[in-house]
Amino acid sequence: MIVIYTDGACSGNPGIGGWGALIIKEKKITHLSGGLDKTTNNQMELTAAIKALEYFKEPEKISIHTDSKYVMNGIESWINNWKKNGWKTASKKPVKNKELWMALDTVISKHEIEWHWVKGHSGDENNEIADQLARKYIEKY
Repeated sequence: MIVIYTDGACSGNPGIGGWGALIIKEKKITHLSGGLDKTTNNQMELTAAIKALEYFKEPEKISIHTDSKYVMNGIESWINNWKKNGWKTASKKPVKNKELWMALDTVISKHEIEWHWVKGHSGDENNEIADQLARKYIEKY
């Protein structure tokens, strides 16, 4: 099974943001990262998961770890109702970051995924690496 740790970061919210992903496949470690000049923390959290999963062109078994409750709640609780309701929330408002949620929904359909939440900044070495990768883009500025 492939193991992925993702993280997003933002300086200001909105502001300059970065995303990072640590991928472990058969003892090979890959680092992915990037960012945007005007974004939000939640957008970077979603982008990290999307980019990490897009890295794989063929269907895979993946264990993905995120410290984002927003991503976890979205995947485990909210997304199916959003889709049923035409990408509207329970209060009939448009889903924030709809395009990113739609992209994540598309890419997860290609893989067999187990989602895991990890507490951020709690000493989990792989989560800390993902955080460092996310901050790389911000630190350029």
